[in-house]
Amino acid sequence: MEKKFTNWGIIGLGKIAHKFARDLLLVPGARLSAVASQSQERSDQFAAQYRARFAYGSYEDILDCPELDAVYIATPHVSHAALSIQCLERKIPVLCEKPFAMNTREVCRMIAAAKANDTFLMEAMWTRFFPLIEKTFEIVQSGAIGDLLTLKADFGFHAPQEPDSRIYSKKLGGGAILDVGIYPLVLSLWLFGKPEKISTMTTFTHTGVDESCSILLDYGGNRMANLYASLKTQTEVEATLFGTKGKLRLYDPFHHPRQLSHELYYRDTHTLRHNYPGNGYQFEIIEVMDCLQKGLKESPKMPLDFSLQLIELLDAVRASAGMHYEQDDSD
Repeated sequence: MEKKFTNWGIIGLGKIAHKFARDLLLVPGARLSAVASQSQERSDQFAAQYRARFAYGSYEDILDCPELDAVYIATPHVSHAALSIQCLERKIPVLCEKPFAMNTREVCRMIAAAKANDTFLMEAMWTRFFPLIEKTFEIVQSGAIGDLLTLKADFGFHAPQEPDSRIYSKKLGGGAILDVGIYPLVLSLWLFGKPEKISTMTTFTHTGVDESCSILLDYGGNRMANLYASLKTQTEVEATLFGTKGKLRLYDPFHHPRQLSHELYYRDTHTLRHNYPGNGYQFEIIEVMDCLQKGLKESPKMPLDFSLQLIELLDAVRASAGMHYEQDDSD
């Protein structure tokens, strides 16, 4: 008899986990079966709210859940690699929040564990799966705006200065580049590939993490990306692609867009809108479930090799910015 549901588990029950759990309800065949927190009380409350059958008071205990088809890891950055590897060694498919891990070394270990255990692994780069992002790639590849020359993108928000929060704590992997800078950077990698040169200007918080960072990427051939990330300033969170014939703009905001406009220079602007229900996590959930149904071990749209290229780019940008974590010194 064909299985009716994909039983999901969630490890780490913060704000993003709540959004993910709500969007699971929008996906036919998806069911939240188990949740895990470092607090049994929090886990019980989360399970009750979303009707999960199992609630665990430690991250490791969920590995023994009797019904688990996939796990979403939504913990702070520093624990992504270790928890992913633990799940993979138990042959539990993993969808792990971005950034995939703290550095290239950790991502290599995750990929090695996935291959050694023949188990699905994907970075939860939800941006990749939005319909208007797919449309952006289609428009660019069609040559509708000519040859792509420049990307301008920003992601800044005014975060409360709480030293122990995951955003400001260096021990938890805080900082603008890993938390929000990853979105302009992943867009640049999708559109241009790896840069030839990287330049940055960075300011730091009193906790030692990057507060704001301007990033200039040079691809040669008069092609460039001008990017900005910040924990201090609230920006438009928009992206504009400039070509030889016209431009394309993503906004509202660009990393989970509901609106896109494109135009030939000095001509009419065409606007496309896509109003989806919920937060938009359902698109990556559908991708994972589709891959599992097909027996795939990685997503063709968000393959492991691309995640490796992305963390290599993040490492290079951090090196330019002078942002160093203790994990960078690990063996």
